[in-house]
Amino acid sequence: MKIKVCGMKYKDNIAAVAALQPDYMGFIFYDKSPRNFDTEIPSISEDIKKVGVFVDAPINIVLEKIYKFGFKALQLHGQESIEYCEDLKSKLAKLPQPLEIWKVFSIKDTFDFSRLTPYEGIVDCFLFDTKGKEKGGNGYTFDWTALKNYPSKTPFILSGGIGLNEIDNLKAILNTDLPIYAIDVNSKFEIEPGLKNREELEKFKNALLVDC
Repeated sequence: MKIKVCGMKYKDNIAAVAALQPDYMGFIFYDKSPRNFDTEIPSISEDIKKVGVFVDAPINIVLEKIYKFGFKALQLHGQESIEYCEDLKSKLAKLPQPLEIWKVFSIKDTFDFSRLTPYEGIVDCFLFDTKGKEKGGNGYTFDWTALKNYPSKTPFILSGGIGLNEIDNLKAILNTDLPIYAIDVNSKFEIEPGLKNREELEKFKNALLVDC
């Protein structure tokens, strides 16, 4: 099971977390977020895919960040339309390296999965996060039973308030037939916004990978 650590902000902490070899590390470009990234990314393993997280950002800004930071995936966390995603996908196709596009949808108790249909075949993954006050990092999980009727074969990433206390529930949902591609963690492993507790992340990774 792939693991993404999102909301990275500080150079030394980025390096420390990268030593755990998560599959993805996320960097948020949204000035209203306490995890807004505005510095340089230190050298990390090429095996770790860097993810740029954007909220309704102009495509030229997204492309600028790709060139600057070498992102391998883009997480769209706003109200990006299908037309936006199609335009972005066509521009990404001209780049020398392929990039994944993830579209985020927020869930509380229920979800209308027909909202996903226009994005099928355009995005590589959906990401389901907790619907709350903030654009991510709200610190609590949504009702995962809402996913039992997921109708698509497009893989998705499970996010929203996931921490050490969710290990048993995670193992249960990972043993279903749902096409879960990765687990995304953030606020439950923070000392402060953007600063991750490396030791707890290591415990999480080791616990999750047992029997998964």
